Amino acid sequence: MSENLSALATESSSTYDNLEQQTVDTILRQINAEDKTVPLAVEKVIPSMEALVHEIVKRMKQGGRLFYIGAGTSGRLGVVDASECPPTYGVPHDWVIGLIAGGDSAIRKAVENAEDDEKQAWLDMKAHGIDSLDTVVGIAASGRTPYVIGGLREANAHGILTGCIVCNAGSAVAAEAKYPIEVVVGPEYVTGSTRMKSGTAQKLVLNMLSTAVMIQLGRVRGNKMVDMQLSNHKLVLRAIRMVREATGVSDEVAAELLEKHGSVRNAVDAIQAK
Repeated sequence: MSENLSALATESSSTYDNLEQQTVDTILRQINAEDKTVPLAVEKVIPSMEALVHEIVKRMKQGGRLFYIGAGTSGRLGVVDASECPPTYGVPHDWVIGLIAGGDSAIRKAVENAEDDEKQAWLDMKAHGIDSLDTVVGIAASGRTPYVIGGLREANAHGILTGCIVCNAGSAVAAEAKYPIEVVVGPEYVTGSTRMKSGTAQKLVLNMLSTAVMIQLGRVRGNKMVDMQLSNHKLVLRAIRMVREATGVSDEVAAELLEKHGSVRNAVDAIQAK
């Protein structure tokens, strides 16, 4: 491959050297110093995120869904963000769909050459019945992952809204996305290890995108997750407290309301309707 990888911010040499000679304290402090720069890089792309959120919400209000596509760490981060939306916001499992090159087995173990297939992402999305109301966000630290490039290209060809989260400027992935988000965090502490600052930046952006979208779709009331799934004891206790604080009823009454109505939103609405 003739590409000059060193020209990419994500592949450029670390500003630190002789890492194996450093003390553990020094290593940890140096990594922490690098990590502190990530939120500042994310802050610079908030306008790009805002534009994409508006477009996603517009389509989801009409029944569209949000797809994340990526490979390796980027793909895993998309899967994590998608999988956390149903329990957090009580939305259907197919509202936000995370797809990783190589399929679900690649979440735990790398699948050889999976990210190099330009056609597979579109096939993966077609299996979920993707259509023109949906949005596809490609996630690729390098901005050069064929799986993501091909998926975005096909989505564009089918009139589907596209965005991306990349950590290099002027990448092939960003060129395919109608709404690119380019978070340039600079050299990694360990040269080329994009699971570090790049991964942190992508996680922050995903948090911001999905949270803003869900708030705009009405899945938060005040500052509470009123539609969260009551899937374990901790969440039930949290829900009881939320109902109590919103209505003034006792914990016992709040628990009965939750049992009857199934969510904080419905329990509070039942009290306030009286």
